[in-house]
Amino acid sequence: MARSIFVCQQCGYQSAKWYGRCPSCDAWEALVEEPAAPPRPRGAAPTPSPRPYPEVAAADVVRTSTGLPEFDRVLGGGLVPGAVILIGGEPGVGKSTLLLQSASALAEGGCTVLYVTGEESPAQLKLRGERLSVRSDRLLVLAETDVDAAIEAARRAGAGVVLVDSIQAVRCGDLSSVPGSVGQVRESAARFVGLAKATGVPVILVGHVTKDGSIAGPRTLEHVVDTVVQFEGDRHHAHRILRAQKNRFGPSDEIGVFSMGERGLSGIANPSEIFLAERAEGSPGSAVLAAVEGSRPLLVEVQALVGEPAHGSPRRTSLGIDGGRLALILAVLQRRAGLDLASRDVFVNVAGGLTIDEPASDLAVALAAASSLAGRPIPRGFTLLGEIGLAGEVRSVSRLDARLKEAARVGFDTAIVPASAHDVVVPGVSLRPVRHLTEALAAASLA
Repeated sequence: MARSIFVCQQCGYQSAKWYGRCPSCDAWEALVEEPAAPPRPRGAAPTPSPRPYPEVAAADVVRTSTGLPEFDRVLGGGLVPGAVILIGGEPGVGKSTLLLQSASALAEGGCTVLYVTGEESPAQLKLRGERLSVRSDRLLVLAETDVDAAIEAARRAGAGVVLVDSIQAVRCGDLSSVPGSVGQVRESAARFVGLAKATGVPVILVGHVTKDGSIAGPRTLEHVVDTVVQFEGDRHHAHRILRAQKNRFGPSDEIGVFSMGERGLSGIANPSEIFLAERAEGSPGSAVLAAVEGSRPLLVEVQALVGEPAHGSPRRTSLGIDGGRLALILAVLQRRAGLDLASRDVFVNVAGGLTIDEPASDLAVALAAASSLAGRPIPRGFTLLGEIGLAGEVRSVSRLDARLKEAARVGFDTAIVPASAHDVVVPGVSLRPVRHLTEALAAASLA
């Protein structure tokens, strides 16, 4: 009789007996019975011999373009042979569209692409393809949920790239658990990784996300793949952000910016103009931040609205800015700059749906809130960057030159920067170095 174990469908915890509540993640009714993997025989494989580091040869990696420059940017320059890429995102954000456009471009470039669809029928995929003008006969479509059958089809077809939509929809026939369970997702991903490493064929997997936005399945899923990217955006807006969260072959914090239209996704080469296109100049509560996402500097608008609470306790609401960071900045404004914010509602938003998590945004958030409170706009042509400490000091930020060059390119001629940047010279940008938050408020005519 085959031995079975109980596996938590939320975190992957394994137990020999069933629990109503997972001892690891506290999820209720999450443990499901699955057959245990047979033990591996000992001594069957030869023991490898270690080599001195200088004798290890460096491989020359030749990347393949996906046909979408913004996608290539996030991947670090294109697809690496044998790489396994996991793409996550909310339903309807455009993951399948991104995959199909990439598959079409790769096929038109002469690569044989196998698109394994476990959630849609070939007819449904064809409807999307007609809208995206997909035509190449080197794009092969396989409606299959059995992992081993899909891998065998990829080998027989001589596929140069394999796309799987999605990893939660396929299953391994020798496991009794349902598709999407922890055991199925883990084993399915492992077999596709084996295909990629054995043949050098890049494999792209689409993953579902949970309610909190993380990729569904065990955390080991993200560990076994080479690259994890998140597709972000509101389905009601045109902008989409492709963000790298892990990348063994490139930067792990790069972003790509897309616009979703009737004919699919199109890359945005100059996102600063897009994020500032609808900004109302001369409006109180608006500040322009010179941010850096990955290797890309870009300008975004930080908006703040300060008002009297309608009832009860004052509210603190932020979109695109960490709520804890906002609370810290407001406390420093109250204590170190003497602004009366404790009894007022404060709402902060990063326009365009972008999420900014770098400390360099502190000064822009603080001055946007001060501008809204005073009812006076920040002077035209100003951009802001700097981290704020608890004593009210303005601290230095990284890659200042790149930020200011982007500001000059877009047309901003004045920058309020940390005092440590007083010797930086960027043509077209006048610097106003400040040491303390109160100096920044005075430089923006808000004191």
